[in-house]
Amino acid sequence: MAQTTAEEVKNVAKQKADQIVDEAKSNVQRQVDELNKEIILKQKELDDIKKQFDIYKAKMESLLISQLELLKDVNNDN
Repeated sequence: MAQTTAEEVKNVAKQKADQIVDEAKSNVQRQVDELNKEIILKQKELDDIKKQFDIYKAKMESLLISQLELLKDVNNDN
């Protein structure tokens, strides 16, 4: 009887341990999924910022070229 009880306790403990491990794996997978989503979101934000910077550079280049042309015209008038 004692041996049977010990086996039952052992089996219950193993089941609980397996349940804890399964829950931990599930929690870790959920965290990994959330982090992957966050990485994708941050990558998109970075790409958007890079595009905005490229647009800004193009506008600044255009402005500088037009200012240079204006200075050339002023120098030619003198």
